[in-house]
Amino acid sequence: MRMAGPLLVAFSLSAPPIEQIAINDNRTSAGILRDGLLTVHLDAREGKWHPDADAGLAVVVRAFGVDGGALQIPGPLLRVPVGTELHVSIRNSIAGQRLVLHGLNTRGSRDAADDTVSVAPAETREIRFTASRIGTFYYWASTDGSQRIGSRGPMDSQLSGAFVVDSEGGPHRTDRIFLVGSWGERVRIDTGLVPVNRFVINGKSWPHTERLTYTTGDSVRIRVINAGVGVHPMHLHGFYYDVDSRGDEQSDSIFAATSSPHLVNTERLASGRTFSMTWVPSRAGNWLFHCHDPIHIQPVRGLDGRDPMPDAELTADHMLEMMSGPVVGISILESRGAAATPEPAARRRLRLIARVDSGGTALEPAFGYTLDVGGTLPPYPTRPAPTLILQRGEPVSVTIVNHLPEPTSVHWHGIELDSYYDGVAGFAGHPGHLAPEIAPNDSFVARFTPPRSGTFMYHPHVGEVRQQQAGLGGALIVVDSISSYDPATDIILLITAPRSNRDGAALFLNGTATPAMRELRAGTKYRVRMLNLHNSRPGLIMKVMRDATPLTWRAIAKDGMILPADQATDRASTQQIGNGETYDFEFVPTAPGALRLDITTGNGQLLFSTPIRVK
Repeated sequence: MRMAGPLLVAFSLSAPPIEQIAINDNRTSAGILRDGLLTVHLDAREGKWHPDADAGLAVVVRAFGVDGGALQIPGPLLRVPVGTELHVSIRNSIAGQRLVLHGLNTRGSRDAADDTVSVAPAETREIRFTASRIGTFYYWASTDGSQRIGSRGPMDSQLSGAFVVDSEGGPHRTDRIFLVGSWGERVRIDTGLVPVNRFVINGKSWPHTERLTYTTGDSVRIRVINAGVGVHPMHLHGFYYDVDSRGDEQSDSIFAATSSPHLVNTERLASGRTFSMTWVPSRAGNWLFHCHDPIHIQPVRGLDGRDPMPDAELTADHMLEMMSGPVVGISILESRGAAATPEPAARRRLRLIARVDSGGTALEPAFGYTLDVGGTLPPYPTRPAPTLILQRGEPVSVTIVNHLPEPTSVHWHGIELDSYYDGVAGFAGHPGHLAPEIAPNDSFVARFTPPRSGTFMYHPHVGEVRQQQAGLGGALIVVDSISSYDPATDIILLITAPRSNRDGAALFLNGTATPAMRELRAGTKYRVRMLNLHNSRPGLIMKVMRDATPLTWRAIAKDGMILPADQATDRASTQQIGNGETYDFEFVPTAPGALRLDITTGNGQLLFSTPIRVK
């Protein structure tokens, strides 16, 4: 995140008053729509913004207001039926700064380079264009010459607003629009300058974000816009959702109603990108929809630069004090007449023990899991964490035993289950029956029946950054039949963070920076399961290469959901993967020889490489 200049968090009594910026929930379109013409008057000014509690500290940023009203974060929503003409006047009330506006243009009619309107200080410019294409778009501005929405400085970082063009039938009145934003500065404290940042949804950071409530069977429609820096893999707990469209500032690819569904539980959303989704909840309870990059949802410094709660001092109130950032809580109510799910007569029973490993410190602990199958436990946890192999349709009961010196929990990422067992301490569950954290020397029993075969993961949802990096987190594989499961042809590639900077590695693959050479056999069909449980690498690219050329594999699943026939295609053996995503491929090496697995950043920087020999 770009950082520059001092942070303003307090205001002199003798200074001119600075206006308060209102939070915009993106429910009401700005302007006046009459006879196919939307008229709206925007103004860019400076104001004070409370990204946390309304009564908390504020920072000064630039924002948009409308028709002489209050400034808003996000900027005023522009929402019209397709074919509407827009007449937008924009006044620049930012002293001494030229405002450059992007995104208020007819889509598809001009190059992105021509999509700017420059407004001098105290000047008002008129813009006329037609909403020619249906979709989820946005507009934004800067005063620093930024050519990308994610490269703006902190003062300009909130000059963004949603622009939605509906079909001729009009908007879905029940859909929601979430604009993900970011802000970052450096604050001077006694020890020097320290970074302070915020990731927000519709102008607020958890736990101050809006809470949503629906009933089982409702159609939940959400549009998401990433108007800030960073990549946000947006994860929905306990369910799949259907991605209806993917786009950016100038275009939106909307999947036809007759096309196969694009079902995911985690959608990677890069800076400047958009997507829309539909979800029909079938189970009551409390659920989270949030960015799955743990760095983006960890406790943050106060706006005055004060330290967040030290990770070693984990709190019992995980919901309110151990998360922040782009997180939305959703409560699903049971519809009338819904029948209770009967408890199965028998369950397969497992014991998962969270333990202290060797080589850790108080600030950089070493933790791990041991799977107790009734034998003698090893002296230390296994590394990587044990892969849990479950059977589709078989009820399971997992007792999580906490032998750590701090509370923990386990989230069964991607598994469709009752909310109480979802692993979000103090939030998951039902009114009057919320899931507890697992205190030291205590245990918790999670019960669920995996309804589908696929590739999933499990990890803590308490102190996520600290505990995942310490070594907690592993692969969860659901198969049609445990007795016929063949690990020799099932390749699990689990990406995690190294425990410490002392490890000298950007990432671990299957628990190590130096995995042994893998041997494959030509002509044999393998199932390759890719899982990203890294703390801060949402844009990794995994490639299977022969020399400088990728091979070919067949996509078969995303987030544990089998792909429809039209999406299960042969493609080059390269895949970008965000935190919390899983991908499955069928891979058949065709000839003996030397291959390798490369893992790079999104811009091609090599982070990891390991050889593969085909016999």
